[in-house]
This record gives sequence, structure tokens and C-alpha cells, in this order.
Amino acid sequence: MSLGFEKAGFEVVAAFDKWEKSNAVYRENFAHPIFEQDLTDEETAIEKIRPFSPDMIIGGPPCQDFSSAGKRDITLGRADLTYHFANIVCSIKPEWFVMENVEQIKKSHILTDVIEQFSEAGYGLTSIILDASYCGVPQARTRFFLIGHLNDKHNQLTGIIKKSLSPTPMTVRDYLGDQLGIDHYYRHPRNYSRRGVYSLDEPSPTVRGVNRPVPKGYKLNSCDPDNIDLQQIRPLTTVERSWIQTFPQDFKLSGTKTDLEQMIGNAVPVNLATFIAKSIREYISAGAVSVQAQQTLFEDEMLFHLPNRSLNKISISLKQLRL
Repeated sequence: MSLGFEKAGFEVVAAFDKWEKSNAVYRENFAHPIFEQDLTDEETAIEKIRPFSPDMIIGGPPCQDFSSAGKRDITLGRADLTYHFANIVCSIKPEWFVMENVEQIKKSHILTDVIEQFSEAGYGLTSIILDASYCGVPQARTRFFLIGHLNDKHNQLTGIIKKSLSPTPMTVRDYLGDQLGIDHYYRHPRNYSRRGVYSLDEPSPTVRGVNRPVPKGYKLNSCDPDNIDLQQIRPLTTVERSWIQTFPQDFKLSGTKTDLEQMIGNAVPVNLATFIAKSIREYISAGAVSVQAQQTLFEDEMLFHLPNRSLNKISISLKQLRL
């Protein structure tokens, strides 16, 4: 998410994450600091975050408890980090926040609780489920986003986001061309009643934190592509999977294969984060243009009195803080 927002022109000032192995990779790729911090310790986290005076806080509270690949426990475990995220945001009160999660969170009472909390704190909210393949990512990854803007109305960004979607999904070949040197690849299914072979001429399935070779004795499923020679099929490499997540090819990856696969699978695709960030920038820019137009009318015809809150949007300086 940090890289995606940087690509859209936001200044990242700091990051916070508990997993030190991923923090080490983060430090190799960013100039701003990242702090090892358990966000369940809200008091300490808030003390560390507040001095940065962020205009925006973005984050993806770990979603395994909501995920179809996880424990499906929406009352206990790491799902509680969604509450901690909301508590931190409502304490710091940045002008904006962005929260990412799997779409299954919409079935949880936790989402209802934090939406009520954000609303009571004065945030206008936009919620949307996006398929990343319509947002510049060669992957059919579906994710939920909740965007908050302080002292605003609800659903203000919905129109901007929807009009920016691509009319067609992006395929792996659209994004990488023939760089992989293959036409098909193996992605280990959750069970063998599902397909395991995919074509470059379609979006990749969701990149998960697991990457296994083709099992001995694997037989093509009825839903696999026809005329496939399994002897020519391989899984994508760790680095290739980072490309499917739209990490740049010069992004530095270091650590064990197991850890890197988990980091890559857990990440928000860079271009999906950029898509959200650009939508926010467009909304801000439209507000600034509107204010400037009203200011011109005020100067020319003395018709309008503009509140300072609106005028502040003209010169707003955006910073971004990842949790």
C-alpha cells in the first residue's frame, strides 16, 4: 500500500508493522522509517504515530480470520486488529483513512461496529469491493476498501472509483507480455476438485501465501485448459508472483522463500493501492477546483462567503502513514 500511494504522489512519512522479517524487506525499499510495533498496544502505537501528524492513515488489518483461506472465525483472533485500527484512527483523527480487507469482512459484525465508530467520529465513508483485474492488476483478486474523509458526506468517492474502472479485466499477458516464456502455469488449488492450470491470457487467480510445485501424479481437472502437457507446466517463481502483485521488477526481496511467499501473498497489489490513491487525489483536486471557482465568484461578484474549512483544501499538504 505504501508503494502504491507513493506512485500516486503521496508522501509516506512512516510505517508500522509487527513482523520484523517483513520490516527488513521494507527498509531495503523505502527511505522513510518503519517501526516494529504491535498495534494491539494502542497506547504506545498512538504515542509513536501522533508526532508525525499524518493527514492520512492507511492499512490492512490482518484478514486471515475473515478470509476463505483462513480460520473463518470472525469473533476472535487477528480480526480484533480491525478494532485496534479503528481505535487508533479515531484517536489520531487524520483527515483521511483507508482500510483494506477481504470481502468476507462484510459478513462480520466487526465491520458494522467500526463503521458506526468511524461515523460517530465524524468520518464520511465510502465502502466498495473491487476486483483488482479492473484496476490495473493482472489478477482476479477481490478486496474490500473503506475510505473515510473527516467532516464529509458518505459515498462521496463512489462515482470517481466506478468511472475509473477498466472496461475489461487485465490478463497476465497484458501486463507482462511474453516475459515469462510460458503460455500456462500451475497454481496449487485449495482442493483437487478445482483447477490448477491457468493461461497467461486471463487474469491470475488470487496470489496466496502458498506456492507449491506440481504434485507427482497430478491429473488435469475437467476445468483445466484442454491440450495441456503437464511436463511443460511449472508454478510461477517467487519473483514472478511479486510481478503479478505489480511490485516493480527492481523491488528488492530478501529472506527465506517461505517468508517471501507469505509477504507477497499478504500484500495489497501495488497498482490496486495506486488506483485507490488516485481516486482520492481526484476527489481532493475536484474540491480544490470547486473552491477556487467559488473564490473567483466571490472576488468578482461578492456573492459567496467561503468557510475556512473549504479554503484549506486549496493548499492541503498530504502525507500518508501506513499501519
